[in-house]
Amino acid sequence: MHNPIKLVKHYWLVLSLLTLIAITFLSLTPLPSLPLVPGSDKTHHFIAYGVLMFPTALRKPKYWPLVALFFIAFSGVIEILQPYVNRYGEWLDLLANALGIIICMALVTIVRFLKKKMCPLV
Repeated sequence: MHNPIKLVKHYWLVLSLLTLIAITFLSLTPLPSLPLVPGSDKTHHFIAYGVLMFPTALRKPKYWPLVALFFIAFSGVIEILQPYVNRYGEWLDLLANALGIIICMALVTIVRFLKKKMCPLV
């Protein structure tokens, strides 16, 4: 069985692009009404953008902070475009998106640090 973390690190770019495409599609598809799903809209934004950032944060290419800034800017563009496709653009959604990205980066960094301290030979 393959190590899932190694698979995510290896396919980080493909996973990130597929997640970005899914978020874009779900964010810009016109809907007559929002679907009923459990949880807050802001929680969904937070989780979606955390998931988007996870493969990049895990792989940590040398330009990964720029990728994070691109994802935040991209989410801002989506919020600006949503009113044109019969959706609601909200700046609090952008904040939730940015927090999902930033918290994901912080958590992955903390886990990497702890792993290095606890298992220095691995």
